[in-house]
Amino acid sequence: MIVVYNNTICTIMFVSNLHIKFIAKVIFVIFLVSITFPFYVSAQNKEVVAEKGDGIYRLLTRYGVSVSEHIDDFIALNKTSLGKDNSLIAGVKYKLPAVAETKATPDVSDTPVKAKGKTVHYAIFGSEYADIEITSNDLGGAVYYLVGGHGGPDPGAVGKYNGFQVCEDEYAYDVTLRLARNLISEGATVYLITRDKNDGIRDAQNLKADKDEVCYPNLTIPLNQTRRLHQRTDAVNKLYKQHKGSFQRMIALHVDSRSRRENIDIFFYHDKRSDTGEKACKILRDTIEEKYREHQPNRGYTGTVSERNLYVVKNTWPTAVFIELGNMNHQRDVKRLVLPDNRQAVANWLTAGLIKDFKTNK
Repeated sequence: MIVVYNNTICTIMFVSNLHIKFIAKVIFVIFLVSITFPFYVSAQNKEVVAEKGDGIYRLLTRYGVSVSEHIDDFIALNKTSLGKDNSLIAGVKYKLPAVAETKATPDVSDTPVKAKGKTVHYAIFGSEYADIEITSNDLGGAVYYLVGGHGGPDPGAVGKYNGFQVCEDEYAYDVTLRLARNLISEGATVYLITRDKNDGIRDAQNLKADKDEVCYPNLTIPLNQTRRLHQRTDAVNKLYKQHKGSFQRMIALHVDSRSRRENIDIFFYHDKRSDTGEKACKILRDTIEEKYREHQPNRGYTGTVSERNLYVVKNTWPTAVFIELGNMNHQRDVKRLVLPDNRQAVANWLTAGLIKDFKTNK
């Protein structure tokens, strides 16, 4: 009896142990779910409160979410909480789309080269200009985001010279490439935000137009202007966060379109809130004036510096400089663009100004 009783007790204890192990596993699984599921949900659908004056762009940008990549996801997540025309309502909670952590894609000059005399190779400049000798470290520690105007489906302003078509995006991009190459040679880190893998620097007057430009790192440029501006602003701001603490500048190059009678010089815009931007623009303007006095003493120079509420200037986080290279509808201004030596001279003079900016504003 006692043996049976003890065996019975032993059997009961054995079953109890199985149940205990099973229950422990269930509890462990529940515990894992309890700590991971909320984390997963918060990562996927983090809720934030819209502030007065917020639009979708401002809200997403504040939390480091790419507008160009995630605006449709945001609208889909929050369609029942949005106002007219997808406006935000102050005080209302909105869910943020999932955002994967990304690192800067190796670019034109992703890793600064400090060794004077060393040669680096970047195919995007074209076969004749791909090899760049590092001539100094005058811009060591500086990071530049260069944005050639328009691109992809949008050629920008279009003019004519000696019977051929002059498209703003092609000529602004060529100056941008030349400037990028100069900055790299001085030890800077450079990102081309607007980029064309097969154009390179072109020593020709007639730069044939195409539509294959992309936005960094390799995003198709949309036709819609608002989305296009969001896209390149997002690209700059993502990179800015990864270089936080460095000296950083966003440089946008465009060609204006005005009356045929209006001959204008290279001029500069900055954000009205940015004293540093205004100072950088004035340094560039003064440098151009010095170069004209040196090389064309009787020409004169009337380039201006002013504030303007331009989207990329207002919304990119680095200090922004917006440059207009001339008037596409004036033949003297167009000549400044079509002659390759002139394009190189403009890039050289802008480089000299940016070196002064770096040495005085860092």
